[in-house]
Amino acid sequence: MTKILVVDDHAVVRAGVAHFIADIPNMEIGGEASTAEDAIRLVRNDTWDIVLLDIAMPDKSGVEVLKQIKREKPELPVLMLSMHPESRYAVQVLRSGASGYLQKEALATELVAAINTVMRGHKYISYGVAELLTADPTDTDKPLHETLSQREYEIFYKLGKGEGVTKIADELCLSVKTVSTYRTRVLHKMSMTNNADIIYYAIKNNLID
Repeated sequence: MTKILVVDDHAVVRAGVAHFIADIPNMEIGGEASTAEDAIRLVRNDTWDIVLLDIAMPDKSGVEVLKQIKREKPELPVLMLSMHPESRYAVQVLRSGASGYLQKEALATELVAAINTVMRGHKYISYGVAELLTADPTDTDKPLHETLSQREYEIFYKLGKGEGVTKIADELCLSVKTVSTYRTRVLHKMSMTNNADIIYYAIKNNLID
């Protein structure tokens, strides 16, 4: 029996997943969490076969939760769920250790296939994600934010939300100097001069929740 932990701050989503999985042989929802804190506690205190993790959590981003899970239980598969299109987060979360990325609107038809794929030891990669992963890195039409490394994008995202360097350093357990260095790299790669440019770009490209 595949024991699943569902992590999503929306009760209706958790209920929908539970209702759907209830009809699938050899799968069961063994637990639910609505916050990042609860998710980490459940991961630490119990044994799971797979985690279904929402990318947008109220107390900490799903990407940060993913990284913490992979640090503490690197063999535990995590399938990321998101309302956002694949082009926004898929490549970033796969590079961070996720076993797959699934849009919530495709949940009913693809969820079981994704879980089965992951449980066989493979990554679940849709056609759209495969195209993103195999895209030519020299493509000049590539959006600027997709040229950033995973850590650079994480810093960019937090700066785009208006967070200061000191707060980001505290949240990511990095030094202020390190965060400032990443900020400089982001500004250079994206041909920007200050945080206002980053915030404007993030809003214009619908990258901020």
